[in-house]
Amino acid sequence: MAKILIAVGGVLVLAGLLVLVAGRLHLPLGRLPGDIVYRGKNTTFYFPIVTSILLSVLISLVLYLVSRFSR
Repeated sequence: MAKILIAVGGVLVLAGLLVLVAGRLHLPLGRLPGDIVYRGKNTTFYFPIVTSILLSVLISLVLYLVSRFSR
């Protein structure tokens, strides 16, 4: 169980670093066409649906490739 928690923590750290780097490189994550933004009088609501789908496809592809080459 400890090894799984360490691996999950490492993945979260890597994901955080990628988001940090993406923000500094001005990549439009969260602002892609199709992402929903509602700006009210006192609130702003972001629903990055296209960004979520894109990241899901990329992560699925990476995990597929890792499992394919680790056999």
